[in-house]
Amino acid sequence: MFDSIYTVGQEVAASQFFIMAAASIVTGFIYAWLVSFRIRAKKRFFIVTAIVPFIVSAVITFVSGNIGAGVAVGGAFSLIRFRSAPGSADEITSLLIAMGSGIAFGMGYIGYGVVILLGLGVLFLVFSMLPIFEHKNMTEERLLRVTIPESLEYSGTFDDTFNHYLRSYENAGVKTTGMGSMFRLSFRIVMKDPSEEKAFIDELRTKNGNLEIAILPYTEPQNQL
Repeated sequence: MFDSIYTVGQEVAASQFFIMAAASIVTGFIYAWLVSFRIRAKKRFFIVTAIVPFIVSAVITFVSGNIGAGVAVGGAFSLIRFRSAPGSADEITSLLIAMGSGIAFGMGYIGYGVVILLGLGVLFLVFSMLPIFEHKNMTEERLLRVTIPESLEYSGTFDDTFNHYLRSYENAGVKTTGMGSMFRLSFRIVMKDPSEEKAFIDELRTKNGNLEIAILPYTEPQNQL
């Protein structure tokens, strides 16, 4: 079961290729179904995740032993990477697992490919459900965005309001908006009492000229401004 179905030094037979294709596609769809319980993404992402093991395995099968073809394929994959939008850690991890299993399938190790794909899929689910690596302060963090007119000197303007309503806050950046006529301030905040969120926003509105204010879940985006 864990021996390669390919014979070293011989061409891959059609029957061997189709066995590999069937195993990688079926296992890939089971894996995509498993991770769909923990990853919030569009349907297209899970379809891609399901077929990635077969794509990688097919490439490995056809370029095996051909250095020139391997370099060309590596260049093509790098172009795809830089044309793709960055994803979340969960999405990147799930794709890496799918690619890793594809290498095993592509070398003819069907058993190892199945173990890698489904085993790590189950571990991903189990680790996601366990209450580990969770820090209360991180779950309470919010991203505050406050738009102010360019005429307002924002240094220290909101400190008294922040000290009254917030347990902690940290400046996360400043950028201009509205063709340079306004500034958008970003803060990483933790509320003392989440039920006072509306009162907090109302007090900020009196200081920023009733311009846009937003309180969002805090993440680590590429550009949080």
